[in-house]
Amino acid sequence: MNILVLNSGSSSIKYQLIQMPSEKVLCSGLLERVGHVDAQLSHNSIKGSCLLGKEIKDHKSGLKLIADLIVDKEVGAINNADEIAAVGHRVVHGGSKYGHTTQVTEEVKKEIKSLFSLAPLHNPGNLEGIEIAEQIFDKASQVVVFDTAFHQSIPEKAFKYAIPNKLLDEGIRLYGFHGTSHKYVAKKAEEYLGKIASKVITIHLGNGCSMTAIQNGKSIDHSMGFTPSAGLIMGTRSGDIDHSLIFYMVNTLGYDLDKVNHLLTKESGMLGLTGFMDLRDIQKSADFGDKNCILALEMNAYRIKKYIGSYAAAMNGLDAIIFTAGVGENSSILRAKICKDMDYLGIEINPETNHQKLDGLLDISSKTAKVKTLVIATNEELEIATQAYQLLSLK
Repeated sequence: MNILVLNSGSSSIKYQLIQMPSEKVLCSGLLERVGHVDAQLSHNSIKGSCLLGKEIKDHKSGLKLIADLIVDKEVGAINNADEIAAVGHRVVHGGSKYGHTTQVTEEVKKEIKSLFSLAPLHNPGNLEGIEIAEQIFDKASQVVVFDTAFHQSIPEKAFKYAIPNKLLDEGIRLYGFHGTSHKYVAKKAEEYLGKIASKVITIHLGNGCSMTAIQNGKSIDHSMGFTPSAGLIMGTRSGDIDHSLIFYMVNTLGYDLDKVNHLLTKESGMLGLTGFMDLRDIQKSADFGDKNCILALEMNAYRIKKYIGSYAAAMNGLDAIIFTAGVGENSSILRAKICKDMDYLGIEINPETNHQKLDGLLDISSKTAKVKTLVIATNEELEIATQAYQLLSLK
């Protein structure tokens, strides 16, 4: 079964065509700057690859171009679009209604639209991708995998805020995000360890960062909250702050709410602390003695260490921690900072192994460590294809 996985953002479309259940990637690509004259599409397949630069007016034009490349004689992967049995869509926010993978219906699309205000940067593009795919790949089943779904197992004591109960009826609660990534790496850890690790912390570190406490394979707590802005220090997002700061900025500093929102989500985090978003630039400047960059790296590691401690307490112990996503997979320096002085919890890493190149999974635990420390390359596209395949196989 060939499954096309789409991640349709506000100005980009990421895709993979995966043959299931063999998990063979037939082609993949990324279209960036949709809506601009200088849009760029990089495409790779089992036949060849290409890089195209041209104006892409909208998502529909972009997805049509992708569909053409998939069946192209020189760089395509299949003969015609009818060979695609299903299209799996990543949708960031599914609210509290969807805790599972589901086929697209009018009701599902209506629910995604109703959540635009909770995920304004993601859900609109996600829905647009679904509606265009329904037209272009009209014979394929359309399947949705929600980022929030994995976290539906979080108990009320963890997802509920200490605010008037009536606000829960308005949907104000912790939802959790990056669920597809957290679920995938936890599953890979189980395969490696040969058993279900009953107490695991997954640490997803990219431009967006989040952590999940996983007990017996289920998410029981998560660092993000009502939106993906809470929790860890991120590329441009502040993470946890005292909410009274918002009123101070409005009432005392004279900021309007839009400016405050932009400041906390687009100008804060590592960018606000250092002037850089990319951890490589921050580390390079820190190596040259930049005090702001040195402090930002310490703050980042400190915040993560606090969450590790709190989740270990919540689960009454710890079996494994897992680093994943762009920064988590590639920054051995940050991993070392986070794991330093954590031996009281049983976390100890091997410095030499920590610097080795990642090839899917890397066990960086020391021989004496009581807690396994793993680095696992995330693969959200494969997880979406797997969930879509499992759903359709039951039909």
